[in-house]
Amino acid sequence: MARPAGPGREALLRAGLEVADARGLSRMSVNAVVDAAGMAKGSFYQHFKDRRGYLVALHRRYHGGLEERVLADVDGLAAGRERLVAGVHGYLDAGLATTGTRALLVQARTDPDLFEETRARNARTRALVLPELVALGWDPAEPMAHLLVAMVFDITLEELVGGRRDDLREALLRLFLR
Repeated sequence: MARPAGPGREALLRAGLEVADARGLSRMSVNAVVDAAGMAKGSFYQHFKDRRGYLVALHRRYHGGLEERVLADVDGLAAGRERLVAGVHGYLDAGLATTGTRALLVQARTDPDLFEETRARNARTRALVLPELVALGWDPAEPMAHLLVAMVFDITLEELVGGRRDDLREALLRLFLR
């Protein structure tokens, strides 16, 4: 049975973000993670049942932190235009500034161990942007939320490769803010 959260677990998750950034998910091994954390291999299995369980925990930690940053950016803003603009920019800026983005956003979509996690996270993100789209008058709003999440993801990819793309951000917002 895995141990509850604690300093060892957190050290392994922090190390995993660094390893994911450097090697990607497909080349992330338990050995690489424990080496980066400066821990014994047995410590890994005290906190995680297996590599799959670790990847799911890493994915949740990464996205939870990303979500916290974006929610802080939009805190206090009423649903609608201003909140949508702040949320899109906040998400994209956080993706550029956060360790592990390439692996946990891009590679996670093709990793069989993270497929359901990725689908669930996308559904949660769509639910978070839905009030903005409803406030902007989109009817039905659900398909637009799906498209918005997909488009922001695509811009994230472009920005990871070539840096911030204000032209893409502005074009996206023009489409949704009509």
